[in-house]
This record gives sequence, C-alpha cells and structure tokens, in this order.
Amino acid sequence: MGFILDGLDTEAYDREYSDRELLRRIIGYFRPHGRKMTLVAAMITLGSAAGTGSPILISKAIDLVAQDPAIEKMLLLAGGVLLLGVSAWVFNYIRQLFSARVVGDVVLKLREDVFDATVGHDLSFFDEHPSGKIVSRVTSDTQDFSTTVTLVMDLLSQVLLVVILAVWLLRINVWLTLLLLGMAPIATFIALSFRRVARTVTQRARRVTAKINAQIQESVSGIMVAKSFRQEHAVYASFDANNQQAYQVGLRRGLTLNTIFPAMGIASGLGVATLIYAGGLATRSGTVSPGNWYLFMQAVGFFWYPLMSIASFWSQFQDGLSAAERVFALIDAEPKVVQAASEPVEKLDGRIEFRQLRLTYTGEEVVLPDFTLEIKPQETLALVGHTGAGKSSLARLVARFYEFQGGKLLVDGRDIRRLDLSQYRQHIGLVPQEPFLFSGTVRDNIRYSRPGASDEEVYEAAMHIGNGDWLADLPHGLDTDAGERGANLSMGQRQLVALARVLLKDPAIFILDEATASVDPFTETQIQEGLETIMRHRTAIVIAHRLSTVKNADRIVVVDHGRIIEEGTHDDLMAQGGHYAELYNTYFRHQSLEYIESFVG
Repeated sequence: MGFILDGLDTEAYDREYSDRELLRRIIGYFRPHGRKMTLVAAMITLGSAAGTGSPILISKAIDLVAQDPAIEKMLLLAGGVLLLGVSAWVFNYIRQLFSARVVGDVVLKLREDVFDATVGHDLSFFDEHPSGKIVSRVTSDTQDFSTTVTLVMDLLSQVLLVVILAVWLLRINVWLTLLLLGMAPIATFIALSFRRVARTVTQRARRVTAKINAQIQESVSGIMVAKSFRQEHAVYASFDANNQQAYQVGLRRGLTLNTIFPAMGIASGLGVATLIYAGGLATRSGTVSPGNWYLFMQAVGFFWYPLMSIASFWSQFQDGLSAAERVFALIDAEPKVVQAASEPVEKLDGRIEFRQLRLTYTGEEVVLPDFTLEIKPQETLALVGHTGAGKSSLARLVARFYEFQGGKLLVDGRDIRRLDLSQYRQHIGLVPQEPFLFSGTVRDNIRYSRPGASDEEVYEAAMHIGNGDWLADLPHGLDTDAGERGANLSMGQRQLVALARVLLKDPAIFILDEATASVDPFTETQIQEGLETIMRHRTAIVIAHRLSTVKNADRIVVVDHGRIIEEGTHDDLMAQGGHYAELYNTYFRHQSLEYIESFVG
C-alpha cells in the first residue's frame, strides 16, 4: 500500500475531529434554519406514516379476500392505498423543496466562511500549500458535504417508516416482531465494523483528488514554459503518474467500501429465510393471518432497506465527514501573522523603523538575523544586493505579509503588530515584480485599488503615468480587455497599469519590486516617469533593478545575507569602491548612457 499512498500526506494545517465535534459544527450551520427544518421533520413524519399505511391496507385486503371479497370494500381499500400514495408523494415533494433550500443556504454559508478564511491567511500559507488543493477544499469538499446532508434526510425518512411499522407489528405478533428487530444489531455491527476503514480510504481518495487538481492547475498556468521547452510529454507523464495513483486509491476505496454489500446481503437472506419459516408456522397455527404474514414479509424489505442504505450510505457519510473535516481544518488553520491589537490607522507620515528584527520562514534558515534600519518619511530608499540577500523579505514585512520572530518593526513609531491591518494596508501601495492583472478591462484593473473611484479619477491616474501616452497603444484605451492575468497586454503595459492602480490609491508608503523583464526604451521611459510621479512626496522602498531608479534614490542600502553592509548615495558608494561598486559594474553599468556611448564609439 506504500506506493499507493506515496505523496498523499496531510497538509500541515490538517487536524482530526471527533464525529461528535464534526456533528456539533455541522448542526451549528443548520441552527439558523430551525423553522424550515421543523417543517422538513414534519413532512418526513407524515410521509413515513403515509408510506407505512399502504402495506397495512394491502394486508387488510388480503384477509378480506379470504373472508368476504366484497367489491365495495375492495374498491374502498384500493382508494385508500391510492390516497396514501399520493399523500406520500406530496409530503415528500414539500420535504425535498424545503430541504433543498436549507442545504443550499448551509453550503452557501459554509463556502463563504471557508473562502473568507482562505483569503484571510497570510502569504506564507499560500507559499506552503498549493492553490489547487485549496480550491479543491472550497469547491469539491463543500459540494460533497451538501450531498451527504441530503442523504441523511432520506435515511431519516426510511428509519422513521420502520419505527412506525414496527409499532404496528408489535400489536399483531410480539414474537415475530422481536425476531425481526433482532436483526438490527447484526446489521449495525456489520455497518459499524467498516467505520474506521471507510474514513481512512475516503480521506486518501480526497487527498489524491486535491493532488491532481493542484498538478493540473500548475500545468495549465505554466503551459507556455512547457511548450517553449517542448516538455508537454513530461507534463503528461507527471499527470499520468498522479492519475494512476488516483486509480489505485479509487480502486482500493471501491473494493473496501463495496465489501459491505455482500456481508449485508448474506445477513439479509438469512433474515428473510428465518421470517418465512417462523411466519409460516405462525400462519399455520392460526396465530397470524395470511394478510399479516404478508405484512411481516413486507416489513423485512422495509426494515432491511434502510439498514442496507445505512451500509451503502456509510461510505457517503464518511465522505461527508471527511469533506467537513477538510473544510473545517482550512477554516481553523491558525494564521502566522497575528495582530496583538487593532488600533485605528487614519493617516501615515511614512517613517519606518526596523529594530534588531529577526526573520525565518522555515524555522531553520534565518533570512534576517538582526536587521536594524530607519527610513525617514517621504524618503526614497533603494535596496540592492544579490539574489537571496533579503530585499524582498524587507518589503513584505512592511506590508505585513509575513510574521517576524524577533525584534520590532515600527511605522510612525507604532508597533506594526498592533495596527488594524485592513486600515494599515489602505496606506500601502505595492507593485510586485510581475504585476498581476485580473480578467476585465484596464479601467477595472486600475479601479481595483479604490472601487469607489469615478471614471474621471481613473482616467486622471492613468494620464499621470507617462503623460498618458501609453493609452494610445491600447486598442480601446481604458476599455481594452486585459485578459486572464493580463495576457492581452505586454509586460510593460501591465507595469504601467499596476503603477496607475497604485497612484489611484494614493498611498503613504510605496513598495516596488522592479521587474527584470526587458521592455523597449520608450516604455522604459514611461515607466520611469510613472515611478517618479508615484514616489514624489511618499516614502518609497524600491528593490531596484534599473540604474535610473538607483541613482535617483535618496539613499541606497546594500544588503547581503540579511545584513546591511553599505549605505549612502550613488556617488558616495561608487567612491568607496566596495560591494555596491561591484554590483554596479556587474548589473547596472551597462544601462548607463556613458557605457552605451562608449560601446557605440
């Protein structure tokens, strides 16, 4: 079994819930719908009573035929059976109508809660867990939960029918009824014996489904890279391996769960044979009439059907509990970024202080061992250094995307861990290295930073970036469709849209991780003009990849392995001939006008 379960480990945030705790949480979602559930319960009761009445009337008709086959009485009994059948259908329809609404409302609320919890997690959560697996919990697991709830209601209706019928049979013959009821422990034991293994194989099936979802999403997202390197066969091979694993897990689950049916079938056959023999003896001795013997044999079907349903439903029930367990685990996952308070943030000057700050992502490798730095209000600070030096980590900490493990991070002299995050981030403008655009128009993407902005405000923000010249290159201006992830726009245009989006927000602190993608000189100039507009009168932290940005910064900080090794202006650092001068000659010198002119000459 090892090869089947390889790679199907639980997520770090997964936890085990007892059945009682799961049911308590589930009932909590149904509690607001108490009145509708009461009506559903009433319809289940009435429908079960009507369903029980039909075989009782038929047994009466059998005895009547043997004694006094009067046509009038037969028609009356036939009409009664028809009326009970119609009534059962009406009660069942009303029950299905209201139960569907209740289940729909519960699933709606559950998905809202799990999605709200998901988007509320810090970025480290999404770094550690594939998005495809998270999507699987939000969509597939909540849907499976709703299916289970519907099955529970159907099962309750069947069980109630058996209870009503058993009470009636006790009035006819206690001994035969007790013999019938004596089968219940046997069926219950068979069903419950599969409980643990059913939960286990069901959880594994869900994990492999989530694994496939994650792999498909990653493959589709990176299809351009796969095609450019002609690795379609490798992508398919990876999917095929996961698909084969899913087949093995699904096969094992099916075989395990379906083993219960032969066992239940054998027990059911023994029960029917026993009642046929005992009922025949009772009828022969005159203790039970032929009609009542028929009723007892009908009761075997009514009695074993819900027991068989419990057996078959057990796998579905375990599906529902497993789905609920995975959903609640995602909801209950503890965030790493925890605020000590929620102090209001109405305005920011933009002074930022790192005091002996320590950061580690995994608990093993320390990214920032003891970082201290002060950024003045409205100062433009450029961070330079080799890859892995800790530049992006500093920017993410300011945005409060990650939790640090030691020291302090102060904004305007206030501990960042005590600020209201929602209000605080209203004053933060971030442009990542690869700007992300949503499906929709360019106008919609700019307005994303301030949904209440008017069209004129959006247009004004766009015009302040590169004097708005870039809009002329868009087929429909601001109404141009950006496409999925901005696929209809060039990288340079995406950057310009991202800059306009930040400018519309008008943040006090601006964080820029400059993209390394090559753009044409004209777009480069537009981007630089946009940066100058945004950084004016704001505190700006720039992870610089462009010489123009570095040279225009008020201060340059050189970071190496999470420590500051040099800081100053461009000219000062070049005069020192240290690490910055080395970086300049390696990465920035070729961008300078002097270098280009010397090369041309």
